[in-house]
Amino acid sequence: MKDYALAALAGIWLTDGITLLIAPRFIITQIRELLQQSPSILRWELLAIIAGAFLFFAAQDLPYRWLWIVTAGGMVAKGLFLSFGSPSWREPVIAWCIGRDDIDYRFWGLGLCALAALLLHALGWIGRN
Repeated sequence: MKDYALAALAGIWLTDGITLLIAPRFIITQIRELLQQSPSILRWELLAIIAGAFLFFAAQDLPYRWLWIVTAGGMVAKGLFLSFGSPSWREPVIAWCIGRDDIDYRFWGLGLCALAALLLHALGWIGRN
């Protein structure tokens, strides 16, 4: 069951990565509009904390162990910052993140695709006989 949950996490990363590679400006425009209409959407960052904690504990016996520990730590830190950080710190960081050039988002998308591929490889779903 945990393999399927980790594969679902890889699927989310892959989907996000591909969309950032293909249409970064469209995605960021949608996120900007969503944040203007409903700033409380950041409460969804609690899912990043939960997913990061799950990744930390579920991926202990997988290859690339330290990659998963660092990634899980980053997910939890980002989730905590966006969920519980003070608005005076959070707002400038969000403004900076959604104000980047398209090429920056494409690099993030490439990184997410790489993480997804590595997690699926570690699970034995791709690249192993």
